[in-house]
Amino acid sequence: MTAPDATVAAVLDRTAAAHPDLPALVHKTDGEWQARTWSDYRDEARRVARGFLSLGLEPGKGVAILGFNRPQWFLADIGAILAGAVPTGIYTSSSPEQARYIVEHAEAEILVIESARYLELAGQIRYHSPDLKAVVLMEGRDPGALSWQKLLAKAEETPEHVLEARIEAQRPDDPCTLIYTSGTTGPPKAVMLSHRNLTWTADTVVDLFDFDPDDCVISYLPLSHIAEQVVSLHAPMAIGATTWFAESLEAMGENLREVRPHVFFGVPRVYEKMQSLLEEALADASLLRRALLGWARRIGLAAGYAAQRGDELPRSYPLFERLVFHPLRRRLGLDRARICAVGAARTTLETHEFFLSLGIPLLEVYGQSEDTGPATVSTPDSFRTGWCGTALPGTEVEIADDGEILVRGPHVFLGYLKDEEATRQAIDEEGWLHTGDIGELDEDGFLRVTDRKKEIFVTSGGKNISPQNIESLLKSIPAVGQVAAIGDGRKYITALLTLHPQRWRRIAKSLGSSAETLEEAAICDIIRTHVEHQVERVNERLSRVEAIKRFRILPREFSVEAGELTPTMKLKRRVIEENFAAEIERLYADA
Repeated sequence: MTAPDATVAAVLDRTAAAHPDLPALVHKTDGEWQARTWSDYRDEARRVARGFLSLGLEPGKGVAILGFNRPQWFLADIGAILAGAVPTGIYTSSSPEQARYIVEHAEAEILVIESARYLELAGQIRYHSPDLKAVVLMEGRDPGALSWQKLLAKAEETPEHVLEARIEAQRPDDPCTLIYTSGTTGPPKAVMLSHRNLTWTADTVVDLFDFDPDDCVISYLPLSHIAEQVVSLHAPMAIGATTWFAESLEAMGENLREVRPHVFFGVPRVYEKMQSLLEEALADASLLRRALLGWARRIGLAAGYAAQRGDELPRSYPLFERLVFHPLRRRLGLDRARICAVGAARTTLETHEFFLSLGIPLLEVYGQSEDTGPATVSTPDSFRTGWCGTALPGTEVEIADDGEILVRGPHVFLGYLKDEEATRQAIDEEGWLHTGDIGELDEDGFLRVTDRKKEIFVTSGGKNISPQNIESLLKSIPAVGQVAAIGDGRKYITALLTLHPQRWRRIAKSLGSSAETLEEAAICDIIRTHVEHQVERVNERLSRVEAIKRFRILPREFSVEAGELTPTMKLKRRVIEENFAAEIERLYADA
């Protein structure tokens, strides 16, 4: 494995030497999957680095990358690191103002964009960022930018020994990459991660998940997020595994069935969509088939919980595994997956148990950019449904007196770029990272996250309320998609609900509703009455002060584009309350 003082360059060199002919990066071109070997990957990354140097890239400066997952994203990122620069990703959903802020704050001298469709945005950034020296296209050609082929050609203008000098000057605790938090308020903060942060975390993940060079992963989540970088970029590099690139989010289902990854990571929304698709298919099955599948899933769920307790599995489980569960996993493209991990947001118990009943335990991971992705991890041999696993080996997790989760270890970040005050607030004098999350540890060290420290409501009556707990319960209602609980400084708790995008039509039809659009469904009395009954059932599981007194069904989903969600699908409560201020006030109008 990697030496504790290794840099990213050293890891790439070691893996390329150990597995030169194994596939490293696989992408589809003209309908055919094509591979770069580890030797190809190393050589092209070095050419990219020399091309960047020929463009005048200075040590410690930034390289900003904007685009969907593809080999050129990885090569730009690693090429920047080899050149002694600090890469950072920009979410494709970012506004021009957000993208410009990151480029300027990171002191980026080179902007790498996916294609010509981002040239207008690049032009706006370049106009306001005089330090930007070049814009590079990952694919295609345009007079307004440097093509990928021309970038590689420019490598010839910089000798190998100049690049070697940049690489040799790097140290394990030097800043290696920037991850801009998609924070729910204010401008994003730049999380500085070191070589040691990345290489140590990647090695630890490889050990915990038993990665080997024959394994493959599929890259499809935003590479601007540290979780995707660890799973699809740095962990495979640590062991020589293969990363396949989804063609697009729309093609993800088909690509997943083609790739059949051994390790798969998704945010809760990804699994919820898979769940909805399977539920839709099951709803169209015959009555007998639905009954048999229901029976099988009950056995599967019992087996899943028995496995966690170390108990004997139901005798009929092997039969259902062969006839039902394995074919369903194959249909999803998850039949080879040893690991199906979930993280970045809370997963509902309904979704956990749905997949557990199919023989797919969702291994929950907890962490954040500030601890290089994972802080606690669940593994196939050590997991509990609804809990986030235990601390990474070699790290510590504790609960502060006020309930805040504290983390300490080699994965804790260097600090926030250009923000010493925020760094001091995040990392105390003893090296503990204050996560801002509230949680609990059981006697075996398993962590459960219960809320965000800053998102706890204090009602006008002085009661502390956990909105995430309420929202999780409301999301278990089949007709409900997204939820935002409201109540900070208010007399009682209300909620804004959206209808589930994949389920609402089927539910509306079963109820006898004539609603044909979301707008019609949001004001349909039949649907509202149905949801109201379900909310009443949820209220039975809540304390009196937590109970939802009123709710409103919205005619659309919360979205990243409207600023209501972060790119990792977390609620931006302030924006939601601004965008739906009128609806909220009506909920409290005659309080």
